[in-house]
Amino acid sequence: MVEVQLDTDYKYPQGLLIAFSACTTVLVAVHLFALMISTCILPHIEAVSNIHNLNSVSESPHERLHHYIEMAWGFSNALGILLFLAEVVLLCWVKFMPLGTGKSEAPTSQPATGEGAQQGWSAALVSTMIMVPFGLIFIIFALHFYRSLLGHKTDRHRQELEELNKIKFQLDGENTVVQVC
Repeated sequence: MVEVQLDTDYKYPQGLLIAFSACTTVLVAVHLFALMISTCILPHIEAVSNIHNLNSVSESPHERLHHYIEMAWGFSNALGILLFLAEVVLLCWVKFMPLGTGKSEAPTSQPATGEGAQQGWSAALVSTMIMVPFGLIFIIFALHFYRSLLGHKTDRHRQELEELNKIKFQLDGENTVVQVC
């Protein structure tokens, strides 16, 4: 994370500081949550991987906590990256807004009219304009990737059901059909 040294002579907009503070806090909390889940579940996965008993796999906590693990992965990768992109934009606004206001000028929450102030606002605006397309590209990629994973998982389960149906037919000698969507 970046150590932020705020300009004490500049009156930042309250909404900007609240947004920056909240984004930073949630970003750290999301990654710590994912780290905690990963740290807690890893010993169980390693213990089960060393045992050659199939029953121990189904009894392992990583199977029961599968939804929490996926949630932590999603928070860390999807939400965490989006929060990080937002953090960079907010950081640019916090750091560049005070530029050019000067110590003798009365601090305001509106951009000052000097050339230096215009440069600060321009720098913050450019960082926002650069980050927005990257955020959109990330969201589109994440949705496409997730959709591809779900498609693969669905196809795999469909194949497994078809194989089980074939095995059942061979064992029963009957022509019973399991409907596969």
